[in-house]
Amino acid sequence: MVQTGTAIVYLDYNATAPIRPEALAATTTALRTVGNASSAHGPGQEAAYAVDRARAQVATLLGCAANELIFTSGATEANNLAIRSAAGPGCDLVVSAVEHPAVSEAAAEVAAHAGGTVHTIGVYRDGTLRLDELEEALSARPALVSIMAANNETGVLNDLDLVVKLSHEAGTLVHSDATQLVGRLPIDLRKLQLDALSLSGHKFGAPQGVGGLFVRRDTALAIRPLAYGGGHERGQRPGTLNVPGIVGLGAAADAAACHLDQEMVRVRLLRDRFETAVMTALPGTRRNGHPDLRLPGVSSLTFDGLPADAVLAAMPALAASEGSACSSGALEPSRVLLAMGLTRDEADCTIRFSLGYATTTVDIDDAAHHVIDAARRVRAALYPNTTTTASGLAGGQEGQRRHDA
Repeated sequence: MVQTGTAIVYLDYNATAPIRPEALAATTTALRTVGNASSAHGPGQEAAYAVDRARAQVATLLGCAANELIFTSGATEANNLAIRSAAGPGCDLVVSAVEHPAVSEAAAEVAAHAGGTVHTIGVYRDGTLRLDELEEALSARPALVSIMAANNETGVLNDLDLVVKLSHEAGTLVHSDATQLVGRLPIDLRKLQLDALSLSGHKFGAPQGVGGLFVRRDTALAIRPLAYGGGHERGQRPGTLNVPGIVGLGAAADAAACHLDQEMVRVRLLRDRFETAVMTALPGTRRNGHPDLRLPGVSSLTFDGLPADAVLAAMPALAASEGSACSSGALEPSRVLLAMGLTRDEADCTIRFSLGYATTTVDIDDAAHHVIDAARRVRAALYPNTTTTASGLAGGQEGQRRHDA
């Protein structure tokens, strides 16, 4: 069980993963070491060496060259850096309807200032990309296509190989926000010909506040810094390097690369065990997103007629997330789920459970117990005259088959 200070089962890895022991040890050591990586003296050069080693570790995880990486504060900054670098007079941009706001809002801002257009590609009910709409948008010769590798709410995976192929044939550059995929599934940027890719370390066990942007060395995407004031990161991201964070990122990348094959199989089995237990005990519960084309550790479940906030409040010993996002202080239905065709009521009844490298079988069994108990208590409070019957179980299973079709 993840150590959170209290006996809480932690299933919110898509928000942030617990720091890996290797990353914690490396970061702590770096925090005790004095040295600015830009300084020419001994301590400064030791810091620079530590940064170079971390850059090589991250490059190994991604399958790219170390000099193709720019360290940032995280994926939000990396997304903005990539998208703003594509800006030009009248430029059009392409994003999907289920992108993180760090992509969709950056694209809207860039296009508005450039006098261009953002083409938004829809998704099917299972969350997969409508490639016919992508092909239509590419006919406008956009400057950049930005499509996420894996969705943060449902875990649904996009076919980036095909996105790259179609985009490059149309003469368009391609960026991907791979925040949720890096460190959880294999990726080889020597084969996947993306022009740029964003990552955030805390999703796979690095400290919060550090990430990076991969930029292919032979791409036509010319990176323009978001800020000015120094020659750090080859002039593409000025500012004193966060040496402890970068060192922790490298250690997390190294650990993830070493254990990736075993972790993704183990985590997928745990997720399936959790879903089977919950969906068997709670008829009418529906799984969102493609059943197979998704991250191994993500489960988006809609609890028929049960508000997500009520279910979460009824299980304080379990950390998970609503299928909604807080916007301007008001809770709004998830844009992702609405784009997939769920109603507002269904979106409001959806919870995302995400697990990862430190999740155990005990965690999963405890989590299923908490969810089943909370859902039954909420249902009893909201619908006191309703009982579950054998026919209800059959109806719930049939509803799931229709939903997955």
